[in-house]
Amino acid sequence: MTLVYIVAGEASGDVLGARLLAALRAREPRLDFAGIGGDRLAEQGMASLFPMRELALMGLIEVLPNIRRLARRLDQTVADITARRPGVVVTIDSPGFTLRLAQRIRPLGIPVVHYVAPQIWAWRPGRVAKIKAAVDHVLCLLPFEPVIFEAAGIPASFVGHPVLESGVDAGDGARFRTAHGLAPDAPLLVVMPGSRRMEVKRLLPVFGQALRLLAPRVPGLAVALPVSAVVADAVRAGTRDWPGRTILVTDLAEKHDAFAAAAEAGGAGLIKSGTSSLEMAVAGVPHLVAYKVNPITAAIVRRLVRVPFASLVNLLADRRVVPEYLQQDATPEALAEGLAGLLLDPAQAAAQREGFAEMLAKLRPAEGTPSAAAAAAVLQTIEDLP
Repeated sequence: MTLVYIVAGEASGDVLGARLLAALRAREPRLDFAGIGGDRLAEQGMASLFPMRELALMGLIEVLPNIRRLARRLDQTVADITARRPGVVVTIDSPGFTLRLAQRIRPLGIPVVHYVAPQIWAWRPGRVAKIKAAVDHVLCLLPFEPVIFEAAGIPASFVGHPVLESGVDAGDGARFRTAHGLAPDAPLLVVMPGSRRMEVKRLLPVFGQALRLLAPRVPGLAVALPVSAVVADAVRAGTRDWPGRTILVTDLAEKHDAFAAAAEAGGAGLIKSGTSSLEMAVAGVPHLVAYKVNPITAAIVRRLVRVPFASLVNLLADRRVVPEYLQQDATPEALAEGLAGLLLDPAQAAAQREGFAEMLAKLRPAEGTPSAAAAAAVLQTIEDLP
């Protein structure tokens, strides 16, 4: 029985890993699984070597006090892989831990497949040498990534983006409106200020000021705020004085329902730049993106970033489908004007939806689902073993 060793370091990787495990098992029932994961992988029957939450650290302030513990966990993982000798190791995102692990186990001769290509096309292209030295195959979420890695001598496959399997386009808008007493035609704005405390701290006040300017122009506007549990209290406190009806959403299914409610009745989104832009595009919600960071950080990022857009929707479409308001451009006045256009001018919303369709066609793998395509690539790696 071939052992597949899966290493996920955070919640998004746990979801990807669980879908991959299910797809692998469907294609090859004789596989066995071990590794590091969270609740989603546990639901698929994979026991974790240690709690995944110990790896889900971001930023120097969180990581530095835990460096010794992380080093011990890395040693423990290397020892476990050495003892088990799996047929393949699949590392999922979290490059700070997973690429170090891949380097450490390289002498064992076990093939390593890295799922979610590091965005070397966007910043720090010098990382490609480290990746080449550590992994045997990269699974890419974006269609333009394989050629970049292959040019550097790293085998790579485009497997499609997991947002296509997220269920974000399968919400029930009527259920959301009924649950919260919203009329079928009431305008709904979905606001997503980010999943990290600093993002919420910087963006929420600006978003609130924008809504105060917008509210008189859109009578009866309601606001849905899908947020993670980490920032729910901060968002609840920061939106108490917002105009109109605000609905805090912490359940994933209800988040998808809110998206559907906005998409079906001429609503819109105001969101932090990131994967949430892809989610809204898949759900068919016209939106605009905004982002603000410390000015010093912004100056450094401007020197490092090598792409023309912040939104993945725009990058994939290779044009500005979604308006972007970054740094000094993210003013309440500009955001309010942009939202008014989406909520009051059907032509603007329709133009975005056309761009979404164009972009989504590029996100799908040649056949099947992203997890099935990823499973096929992992199995091919095993079959290619001498």
